[in-house]
This record gives sequence, C-alpha cells and structure tokens, in this order.
Amino acid sequence: MKAITRTLFSACLLAVSGLSVAGPVNVNAADARTLAKELHGIGTAKAALIVAHRETHGDFTSPDQLRQIKGIGKKTVERNREYILLQDD
Repeated sequence: MKAITRTLFSACLLAVSGLSVAGPVNVNAADARTLAKELHGIGTAKAALIVAHRETHGDFTSPDQLRQIKGIGKKTVERNREYILLQDD
C-alpha cells in the first residue's frame, strides 16, 4: 500500500510541476495556443486577446504593453517577464 501511495504522490508532483513550467516565447510571433502553454496565468482566451491586439496594433515593444490586454495585470506580467521575448534571437 505504501508503494502505491508513493507512486501516486510522485505522479501528482510530476503533473503539477509540469503545469507550472513556462518557457521563453516571442509574444510578437507565437500563436494563441503557444502563448497559453508557455505563459503563467495566460489561458486560451487571454492568449487570443494578445494575438488580436498584436494584429490590430502591431508588435509589442515592451512586456509592460501586455497590461493593455483586459485581464492581464502587473502581477501576470512580472511573473512572466523572464519568459516574454519581443523578437527571436
């Protein structure tokens, strides 16, 4: 029974840790699905708004411009700042 409990606990930790991993993403090139996958606190609806804003207003020149998107605040930008790319290097 202990072995089963440990296995389930390990699987849960792996699943949770996999959800919290973000990666660098170019907000000026990525599609909504990629944005939602790579940025913390950005789901599919907010990601679609990022893409729509970009298509209407042009490329983002600063991560802080993401705050212009409804539902994206200072905390979300700060949490993702190290993952937000503005161009491909």
